[in-house]
Amino acid sequence: MTNLPPTTTTTNNKLNGKVAIVTGAASGIGEATARHIINVGARAVVIADVQDEKGRNVAASIGPDRCTYIHCDVTDENQVKSLVESTVSIYGRLDIMFSNAGISNKGLQTVLDLDLSEFDKVVAVNTRGAAACVKHAARAMKDGGVRGSIICTASALASRGLEAATDYVMSKHAVIGLVRSASLQLAGNGIRVNSVSPGVVATPGSCATFGVDEDHLDEVVEKFSRMKGVMRMKHVADAVAFLASDESEFVTGIDLAVDGGFVIPQP
Repeated sequence: MTNLPPTTTTTNNKLNGKVAIVTGAASGIGEATARHIINVGARAVVIADVQDEKGRNVAASIGPDRCTYIHCDVTDENQVKSLVESTVSIYGRLDIMFSNAGISNKGLQTVLDLDLSEFDKVVAVNTRGAAACVKHAARAMKDGGVRGSIICTASALASRGLEAATDYVMSKHAVIGLVRSASLQLAGNGIRVNSVSPGVVATPGSCATFGVDEDHLDEVVEKFSRMKGVMRMKHVADAVAFLASDESEFVTGIDLAVDGGFVIPQP
């Protein structure tokens, strides 16, 4: 169900020699993408998260010659700055930033009952954290003369409303605005900025979200896609690898929906 294959060598070297940072990479989509980035040829990936034990375990399983864990709370700009500087110090450059760290609120968070303190927590990670990652990654790429790729995790909900989760929906709408503005501002430096918008993905965390066990999760997730089958973390990882690679060297400012047609307007 989790679709997390071991890190292996591969003949697909679309990210050959590149150095990447993945935030929120101790589990879920971030972990799957970090492993995939190595599998398609990256020289190194930095696992950034606040879940220290999980993050170190992921880094160890990928291998110390190809992976480093760095504690980073993306709500603290200084930690993000240090993350980027440490990556450049260790590996000599930064080619890819996947700003993926994100949270949601367990409450309904409708407008009439919006808890603004909880709203602030969600926006601090999902929006402010993404802005900090884009800012400091872009600075490092510009200073290093790197034609880099920055990818942010948005959401299928970044282009539609919802009956609840107002704070989360707002935070992801803002990520799209960040990507569109940054892509224009950085194009002259050869730095591309895009986002990927997953639909409902079968992850371990989804079990808690939907209140089901792993044996029944696929049945629930499949209802949120118009395509036959179940959306997996690998599908998002594939999209990120494409946006990070030279296969998309003239693609910037887009939001790539990976949702099985979930946001396609009804006829």
